[in-house]
Amino acid sequence: MTATKMLAASLLVWALPALDAAADEPASLSQEEEEAPAAEPGAQAEAYWDAEAMRAAREALTAEHGEGRYLFLLADRFEYRSGNDDDAVFFEGQARWGTDENRLWLKTEVDYDTNAGDVGEAELQALWSKPVSRYFDVQLGLRQDFEPGPQRTYAVAGVQGLAPYWFEVDAALFVSSEGKVSARLEGEYDLMITQRLVLQPRLEIDLALQDDDEIGIGSGVSQAEAGLRLRYEFSRQFAPYIGVNWTDRFGKTADFVRAGGGEPQSTQAVIGLRAWF
Repeated sequence: MTATKMLAASLLVWALPALDAAADEPASLSQEEEEAPAAEPGAQAEAYWDAEAMRAAREALTAEHGEGRYLFLLADRFEYRSGNDDDAVFFEGQARWGTDENRLWLKTEVDYDTNAGDVGEAELQALWSKPVSRYFDVQLGLRQDFEPGPQRTYAVAGVQGLAPYWFEVDAALFVSSEGKVSARLEGEYDLMITQRLVLQPRLEIDLALQDDDEIGIGSGVSQAEAGLRLRYEFSRQFAPYIGVNWTDRFGKTADFVRAGGGEPQSTQAVIGLRAWF
């Protein structure tokens, strides 16, 4: 082989990888192409199919994947609380039925005082829920308090969803049939210790704009409840737990509790079950 042929072969071997890399790189876009808005899903197919047929196909896809009706039941806290002669059985649950866009949402809380042998608190909320973002729903509806008496009916407006860093948040504003305005803010976080062992801190704060002497609520921050629960998930749907729950009343609400012979502050050990299906 002559020196010229050897030099040409060497240059070809050196240039081949660079040519292959250049072939793999996408062609540069013109300024008009870079500034053009992204095409809507399915728009490319309209170059080959009738636009009306594509619209009907997209509506059918949305109906099949976004308009199915589902039922979900959750017993979030079903527990026995004990501490300082302040024993109780407590239940908090939720149920929702509907599509991704429109749901009927039911929420209930019941607190049964085992020492007194009667229901201390009982409420039910019926709400229409609609997503306003990827992680939050707005909720509107009614709340009925059965205990403590006298009974109260409230209009409800709130939001529920998943805040940044995976905090579950539920905030609601209540306006009673007596014209009293109050609010409730709940937040909780699931800390995964293992794939089955979960530690859940939880905080709930109740506020009122006016005194409501008939049901023993004072204006301002009326009550705060904090809890720490450690659950073991035999499955995601079935998880017994143990923990501690602390409750304190403030201001005039605390005065109402004392006048009734109770203590504004209580700390209770809890054992319970969380389940859903």
